[in-house]
Amino acid sequence: MKYGFVMPFGDARAVAEAARAAEAAGWDGIFIWEPVWGVDAWVCLTAAAMVTERIRLGTMLTPIARMRPWKLASETAALDNLSGGRVILAVGLGAPDTGYAAFGEVTDRRERAELTDEGLAVLTGLWAGQPFSYSGKHYTITPTDFAPPPPPVQTPRIPIWVVGAWPRERSMGRALLYDGLLPSAFGADGKARQATPDELREMAAYVAERRAPKTPFDIVVEGETPGDDRAAGAAQVAPWAAAGATWWTETLWGAPRDGDGMAAVRRRIAQGPPAM
Repeated sequence: MKYGFVMPFGDARAVAEAARAAEAAGWDGIFIWEPVWGVDAWVCLTAAAMVTERIRLGTMLTPIARMRPWKLASETAALDNLSGGRVILAVGLGAPDTGYAAFGEVTDRRERAELTDEGLAVLTGLWAGQPFSYSGKHYTITPTDFAPPPPPVQTPRIPIWVVGAWPRERSMGRALLYDGLLPSAFGADGKARQATPDELREMAAYVAERRAPKTPFDIVVEGETPGDDRAAGAAQVAPWAAAGATWWTETLWGAPRDGDGMAAVRRRIAQGPPAM
Protein backbone atom coordinates (compact mmCIF):
# COMPACT_ATOMS: atom_id res chain seq x y z
CA MET A 1 0.00 0.00 0.00
CA LYS A 2 1.18 3.50 -0.87
CA TYR A 3 -0.04 6.67 0.80
CA GLY A 4 -0.87 10.05 -0.66
CA PHE A 5 -2.14 13.30 0.78
CA VAL A 6 -4.78 15.40 -1.01
CA MET A 7 -4.46 19.14 -0.44
CA PRO A 8 -8.01 20.47 0.13
CA PHE A 9 -6.96 24.04 -0.75
CA GLY A 10 -3.90 26.26 -0.87
CA ASP A 11 -1.89 28.40 -3.27
CA ALA A 12 1.26 27.29 -5.08
CA ARG A 13 3.54 28.26 -2.19
CA ALA A 14 1.41 26.36 0.34
CA VAL A 15 1.30 23.27 -1.87
CA ALA A 16 5.07 23.37 -2.38
CA GLU A 17 5.66 23.64 1.37
CA ALA A 18 3.17 20.82 2.00
CA ALA A 19 4.83 18.60 -0.61
CA ARG A 20 8.26 19.10 0.97
CA ALA A 21 6.84 18.29 4.41
CA ALA A 22 4.95 15.27 3.05
CA GLU A 23 8.09 13.88 1.46
CA ALA A 24 9.96 14.25 4.75
CA ALA A 25 7.11 12.58 6.67
CA GLY A 26 7.05 9.49 4.44
CA TRP A 27 4.05 10.11 2.19
CA ASP A 28 4.31 8.67 -1.33
CA GLY A 29 2.28 11.29 -3.18
CA ILE A 30 0.82 14.79 -2.96
CA PHE A 31 -2.37 15.53 -4.87
CA ILE A 32 -4.49 18.60 -5.60
CA TRP A 33 -7.90 19.08 -7.17
CA GLU A 34 -8.60 21.08 -10.34
CA PRO A 35 -11.30 23.73 -9.89
CA VAL A 36 -13.26 25.29 -12.74
CA TRP A 37 -11.89 28.63 -11.59
CA GLY A 38 -9.36 28.90 -8.81
CA VAL A 39 -5.72 28.20 -8.01
CA ASP A 40 -4.21 26.33 -10.95
CA ALA A 41 -3.32 22.73 -10.10
CA TRP A 42 -0.41 22.44 -12.53
CA VAL A 43 1.25 25.63 -11.29
CA CYS A 44 0.95 24.26 -7.75
CA LEU A 45 2.41 20.89 -8.72
CA THR A 46 5.24 22.58 -10.61
CA ALA A 47 6.12 24.53 -7.47
CA ALA A 48 6.02 21.25 -5.53
CA ALA A 49 8.33 19.56 -8.06
CA MET A 50 10.96 22.24 -7.52
CA VAL A 51 11.35 21.54 -3.80
CA THR A 52 11.02 17.72 -3.73
CA GLU A 53 12.91 14.73 -5.13
CA ARG A 54 10.89 11.57 -4.54
CA ILE A 55 7.21 12.20 -3.89
CA ARG A 56 4.69 11.61 -6.68
CA LEU A 57 2.76 14.64 -7.95
CA GLY A 58 -0.81 14.38 -9.16
CA THR A 59 -4.34 15.62 -9.44
CA MET A 60 -7.37 14.33 -7.60
CA LEU A 61 -8.89 14.77 -10.01
CA THR A 62 -8.73 16.29 -13.53
CA PRO A 63 -12.09 16.67 -15.37
CA ILE A 64 -10.63 16.34 -18.86
CA ALA A 65 -14.09 16.83 -20.45
CA ARG A 66 -13.87 20.57 -19.83
CA MET A 67 -10.26 20.94 -20.96
CA ARG A 68 -8.32 21.26 -24.19
CA PRO A 69 -6.59 17.86 -24.21
CA TRP A 70 -3.59 19.24 -26.12
CA LYS A 71 -3.06 21.85 -23.42
CA LEU A 72 -3.26 19.16 -20.74
CA ALA A 73 -0.82 17.02 -22.74
CA SER A 74 1.64 19.92 -22.80
CA GLU A 75 1.31 20.65 -19.06
CA THR A 76 1.64 17.04 -17.92
CA ALA A 77 4.56 16.23 -20.23
CA ALA A 78 6.40 19.39 -19.18
CA LEU A 79 5.91 18.60 -15.47
CA ASP A 80 6.92 14.97 -15.95
CA ASN A 81 10.19 16.15 -17.48
CA LEU A 82 10.76 18.74 -14.79
CA SER A 83 10.10 16.28 -11.97
CA GLY A 84 12.08 13.40 -13.43
CA GLY A 85 8.99 11.26 -14.10
CA ARG A 86 6.85 11.72 -10.99
CA VAL A 87 3.48 12.77 -12.42
CA ILE A 88 0.20 10.88 -11.95
CA LEU A 89 -2.94 12.04 -13.73
CA ALA A 90 -6.30 11.16 -12.13
CA VAL A 91 -9.29 11.65 -14.43
CA GLY A 92 -13.06 11.65 -14.03
CA LEU A 93 -16.18 13.16 -15.57
CA GLY A 94 -16.07 15.98 -13.04
CA ALA A 95 -18.65 17.42 -10.66
CA PRO A 96 -21.01 19.87 -12.42
CA ASP A 97 -22.16 21.30 -9.09
CA THR A 98 -18.73 22.96 -8.62
CA GLY A 99 -19.47 25.88 -10.92
CA TYR A 100 -19.84 24.33 -14.37
CA ALA A 101 -23.04 26.18 -15.30
CA ALA A 102 -21.62 29.55 -14.20
CA PHE A 103 -18.88 29.24 -16.81
CA GLY A 104 -20.86 27.58 -19.58
CA GLU A 105 -19.21 24.17 -19.16
CA VAL A 106 -20.92 21.01 -20.35
CA THR A 107 -23.13 19.53 -17.64
CA ASP A 108 -24.80 16.68 -19.56
CA ARG A 109 -23.32 13.39 -18.30
CA ARG A 110 -23.41 11.58 -21.64
CA GLU A 111 -21.59 14.40 -23.42
CA ARG A 112 -19.02 14.64 -20.63
CA ALA A 113 -18.39 10.90 -21.01
CA GLU A 114 -17.85 11.32 -24.76
CA LEU A 115 -15.47 14.23 -24.19
CA THR A 116 -13.59 12.21 -21.57
CA ASP A 117 -13.09 9.23 -23.89
CA GLU A 118 -11.97 11.41 -26.78
CA GLY A 119 -9.84 13.64 -24.58
CA LEU A 120 -7.95 10.65 -23.19
CA ALA A 121 -7.35 9.31 -26.70
CA VAL A 122 -5.98 12.67 -27.83
CA LEU A 123 -3.89 13.11 -24.68
CA THR A 124 -2.19 9.73 -24.90
CA GLY A 125 -1.76 10.06 -28.66
CA LEU A 126 0.06 13.37 -28.30
CA TRP A 127 2.24 12.00 -25.50
CA ALA A 128 3.35 9.24 -27.89
CA GLY A 129 4.65 11.85 -30.36
CA GLN A 130 4.21 12.88 -33.94
CA PRO A 131 2.82 12.11 -36.43
CA PHE A 132 -0.53 11.86 -34.62
CA SER A 133 -4.01 12.21 -36.03
CA TYR A 134 -7.47 11.78 -34.54
CA SER A 135 -10.99 12.07 -35.87
CA GLY A 136 -13.89 11.94 -33.44
CA LYS A 137 -17.24 13.52 -32.69
CA HIS A 138 -15.72 16.35 -30.65
CA TYR A 139 -12.06 16.54 -31.71
CA THR A 140 -10.23 16.36 -35.01
CA ILE A 141 -6.43 16.42 -34.92
CA THR A 142 -4.01 16.36 -37.84
CA PRO A 143 -0.25 15.78 -37.61
CA THR A 144 1.90 18.82 -36.98
CA ASP A 145 5.62 19.53 -36.95
CA PHE A 146 5.25 22.91 -35.27
CA ALA A 147 7.42 22.82 -32.14
CA PRO A 148 6.28 19.47 -30.66
CA PRO A 149 7.40 19.23 -27.02
CA PRO A 150 9.54 16.44 -25.52
CA PRO A 151 7.47 13.38 -24.55
CA PRO A 152 6.92 12.47 -20.89
CA VAL A 153 9.81 10.80 -19.09
CA GLN A 154 7.65 7.89 -17.93
CA THR A 155 7.05 5.02 -20.33
CA PRO A 156 4.85 3.81 -21.81
CA ARG A 157 3.09 6.94 -20.48
CA ILE A 158 2.30 9.00 -17.43
CA PRO A 159 0.06 6.77 -15.25
CA ILE A 160 -3.62 7.62 -15.66
CA TRP A 161 -6.08 6.78 -12.90
CA VAL A 162 -9.72 6.84 -13.99
CA VAL A 163 -12.98 6.90 -12.05
CA GLY A 164 -14.89 3.67 -12.60
CA ALA A 165 -18.52 3.42 -11.48
CA TRP A 166 -19.56 -0.04 -10.32
CA PRO A 167 -21.18 -2.02 -11.90
CA ARG A 168 -21.46 0.11 -15.05
CA GLU A 169 -19.70 -1.66 -17.91
CA ARG A 170 -18.83 1.45 -19.91
CA SER A 171 -17.40 3.28 -16.93
CA MET A 172 -15.39 0.28 -15.76
CA GLY A 173 -14.23 -0.41 -19.30
CA ARG A 174 -12.84 3.13 -19.56
CA ALA A 175 -10.77 2.64 -16.40
CA LEU A 176 -9.44 -0.70 -17.62
CA LEU A 177 -7.89 0.99 -20.66
CA TYR A 178 -5.53 2.92 -18.43
CA ASP A 179 -3.43 2.47 -15.30
CA GLY A 180 -5.59 2.79 -12.23
CA LEU A 181 -9.11 2.82 -10.82
CA LEU A 182 -10.80 5.36 -8.58
CA PRO A 183 -13.65 3.10 -7.40
CA SER A 184 -17.08 4.70 -7.40
CA ALA A 185 -20.61 3.39 -6.93
CA PHE A 186 -24.07 4.90 -6.89
CA GLY A 187 -26.14 5.01 -3.74
CA ALA A 188 -29.90 4.60 -3.44
CA ASP A 189 -30.21 8.37 -3.90
CA GLY A 190 -28.57 8.12 -7.32
CA LYS A 191 -25.49 10.03 -6.20
CA ALA A 192 -21.96 8.78 -6.74
CA ARG A 193 -19.89 7.77 -3.72
CA GLN A 194 -16.73 5.83 -3.04
CA ALA A 195 -17.24 2.08 -3.31
CA THR A 196 -17.37 0.10 -0.07
CA PRO A 197 -14.69 -2.51 0.71
CA ASP A 198 -17.10 -5.27 -0.38
CA GLU A 199 -17.81 -3.49 -3.65
CA LEU A 200 -14.11 -2.81 -4.06
CA ARG A 201 -13.36 -6.52 -3.71
CA GLU A 202 -15.77 -7.25 -6.57
CA MET A 203 -14.20 -4.48 -8.65
CA ALA A 204 -10.68 -5.78 -8.00
CA ALA A 205 -11.76 -9.25 -9.16
CA TYR A 206 -13.33 -7.69 -12.27
CA VAL A 207 -10.05 -5.91 -13.03
CA ALA A 208 -7.96 -9.04 -12.43
CA GLU A 209 -10.10 -11.04 -14.85
CA ARG A 210 -9.71 -8.49 -17.63
CA ARG A 211 -6.11 -7.31 -17.38
CA ALA A 212 -2.79 -9.06 -17.87
CA PRO A 213 -1.37 -9.98 -14.44
CA LYS A 214 1.96 -8.28 -15.19
CA THR A 215 0.37 -4.99 -16.18
CA PRO A 216 0.75 -2.40 -13.39
CA PHE A 217 -2.65 -1.20 -12.21
CA ASP A 218 -3.52 0.78 -9.10
CA ILE A 219 -6.76 0.91 -7.13
CA VAL A 220 -7.02 4.16 -5.21
CA VAL A 221 -9.28 4.96 -2.25
CA GLU A 222 -9.55 7.97 0.02
CA GLY A 223 -10.53 8.73 3.58
CA GLU A 224 -9.55 10.46 6.80
CA THR A 225 -7.58 8.68 9.50
CA PRO A 226 -6.55 9.84 13.01
CA GLY A 227 -3.02 11.12 12.60
CA ASP A 228 -2.35 10.95 16.33
CA ASP A 229 -3.05 7.19 16.45
CA ARG A 230 -1.16 5.31 13.77
CA ALA A 231 -2.41 1.92 14.96
CA ALA A 232 -6.03 3.05 14.60
CA GLY A 233 -5.24 4.56 11.21
CA ALA A 234 -3.61 1.37 10.00
CA ALA A 235 -6.61 -0.63 11.22
CA GLN A 236 -8.92 1.70 9.28
CA VAL A 237 -6.95 1.23 6.08
CA ALA A 238 -6.52 -2.54 6.44
CA PRO A 239 -9.95 -3.58 5.05
CA TRP A 240 -9.31 -1.51 1.93
CA ALA A 241 -5.91 -3.09 1.40
CA ALA A 242 -7.42 -6.54 1.90
CA ALA A 243 -10.07 -5.72 -0.71
CA GLY A 244 -7.43 -4.83 -3.30
CA ALA A 245 -6.60 -1.14 -2.87
CA THR A 246 -2.98 -0.20 -3.64
CA TRP A 247 -3.12 3.50 -2.67
CA TRP A 248 -4.71 5.25 0.28
CA THR A 249 -5.15 9.01 -0.17
CA GLU A 250 -5.67 11.00 3.00
CA THR A 251 -8.26 13.78 2.75
CA LEU A 252 -9.30 16.69 4.92
CA TRP A 253 -12.12 18.06 2.77
CA GLY A 254 -13.85 19.51 5.82
CA ALA A 255 -10.91 21.68 6.88
CA PRO A 256 -11.91 25.37 6.96
CA ARG A 257 -10.29 27.50 4.25
CA ASP A 258 -8.43 29.74 6.64
CA GLY A 259 -5.32 29.80 8.78
CA ASP A 260 -6.71 27.27 11.24
CA GLY A 261 -7.58 24.91 8.39
CA MET A 262 -4.12 25.15 6.88
CA ALA A 263 -2.61 24.53 10.30
CA ALA A 264 -4.69 21.33 10.54
CA VAL A 265 -3.51 20.25 7.09
CA ARG A 266 0.14 20.84 7.99
CA ARG A 267 -0.26 19.01 11.28
CA ARG A 268 -1.81 15.96 9.61
CA ILE A 269 0.93 15.87 6.97
CA ALA A 270 3.64 15.98 9.63
CA GLN A 271 2.03 13.05 11.49
CA GLY A 272 2.74 10.84 8.48
CA PRO A 273 0.74 8.14 6.70
CA PRO A 274 -1.45 5.62 8.51
CA ALA A 275 1.05 2.78 8.26
CA MET A 276 2.62 0.59 10.94
